[in-house]
Amino acid sequence: MKFCRLYTGTDGKSHFEELDQTQEAPEFMQAHPAKALVFKNDVHREDLQGWHNAPRRQWCITLSGSVSIGIGDGAVKTFGPGDVFLAEDVSGQGHTATPRDWVRAFVHLD
Repeated sequence: MKFCRLYTGTDGKSHFEELDQTQEAPEFMQAHPAKALVFKNDVHREDLQGWHNAPRRQWCITLSGSVSIGIGDGAVKTFGPGDVFLAEDVSGQGHTATPRDWVRAFVHLD
């Protein structure tokens, strides 16, 4: 399972950070307050808004299909079923998203 964070660095670009999945990790084993749970299905979309920021801090959990997330340094990560990322790049250059039959759940934090 991929488990990472997408955040804006001091350079104004989005970056990936791998998150710890051990029992001691605060992101992995603790309860987190949430404002909403939203399911999305963009099965027929090939691109999501080009470069864009996360609209809020939110967890994104891929349920089926996949999405490739691209960031400013050219890195791309592909997330499939069961993969999770914390989207926190609410400012700066943002990221791209190329879905392939992507069904996911967003857990809004803010």
